[in-house]
Amino acid sequence: MVTTHVFIAVSLDGYIARQDGDIDWLLQRDDPTEDHGYAAFIADKEWIVMGRGTFEKALTFDAWPYDRPVLVLSRQLNAGSLPEKLNGKVQFSCRAPGEVLADLAEQNVHRVYLDGGQVIQSFLREGLVADIVITTVPVLLGAGKPLFGSLTQDIDLTLLSSRSFPSGLVQSHYRVTSSAPDVAH
Repeated sequence: MVTTHVFIAVSLDGYIARQDGDIDWLLQRDDPTEDHGYAAFIADKEWIVMGRGTFEKALTFDAWPYDRPVLVLSRQLNAGSLPEKLNGKVQFSCRAPGEVLADLAEQNVHRVYLDGGQVIQSFLREGLVADIVITTVPVLLGAGKPLFGSLTQDIDLTLLSSRSFPSGLVQSHYRVTSSAPDVAH
């Protein structure tokens, strides 16, 4: 069975990026002396599944930031969209979350890191997220791309741990305890 896991940062008002996708507010808070647990989180993940917006943002970084295979969920991008330096590192799919996990299970994948607001939302709506690590950055953006979208029902979470950092970041780890599939979408 494939399980999916989220590790993401948000502004205090719940945004993962500005409306134009900019994450300058997050990069300004990146303190190399603080270990926010990403290395420990990613250590047992075999694949990363992300959306088009996250993929396109990662392409703007000086170096490709991932050392795991990446599956980009997109109806617009395909292998022809891939920069040559990422051949063999990135694949594309337009399949639904459950189908994606079935495909990964056929490859004997067990643990997947989900990244990107729309991808996280779609997997949550289908009841396919095991746990969520959210690092809250002490900044109010007022508008932007929200981490969570509308739901037809509540999704219950159980707090597993919470910790704060000298920089003011607060990180909470939740287990998704009830997430029946959303039949409305």
